[in-house]
Amino acid sequence: MKLYLVQHGEAKSKEEDPKRPLTEKGKKDAQKIASFLKNAGIKPASIFHSGKERARETAEIIGNAIGIDPVQKDSLSPLDDPKVWAERIKNMDEDIMIVGHLPHLSRLSSLLLVGDPEKNIIAFRMAGIVCLRREEENWSVSWMIIPDLL
Repeated sequence: MKLYLVQHGEAKSKEEDPKRPLTEKGKKDAQKIASFLKNAGIKPASIFHSGKERARETAEIIGNAIGIDPVQKDSLSPLDDPKVWAERIKNMDEDIMIVGHLPHLSRLSSLLLVGDPEKNIIAFRMAGIVCLRREEENWSVSWMIIPDLL
């Protein structure tokens, strides 16, 4: 199984817009990642997002590029317990993508990789994508791409 973790693109500040939609840069960066995924033929079975505007928009940009309708799921907000998704993923075999937030994505990846959500293992970047791979019970980092590299 592959787990694609995507931090949402750059969002407007709360003062600028309380809903915190993506900035133009955030949209462009998400589109760069979406084009990369499409060109590489990467298409997970599902894309899940937190429902927050910035995550939903990022997920939709990616979903539109690779032909998947993103779905809002619970327990993906910034401060949610990563153990919820670590448990859910145990029963999944298909590749999935989670579009979410820090610190949740960082805590989830650390929990899967080293068993400790408090370790800071991966330096996520806005609109960046990290691919984790599970073989039997063990997780490893397969690759990471940030928009500045594309």
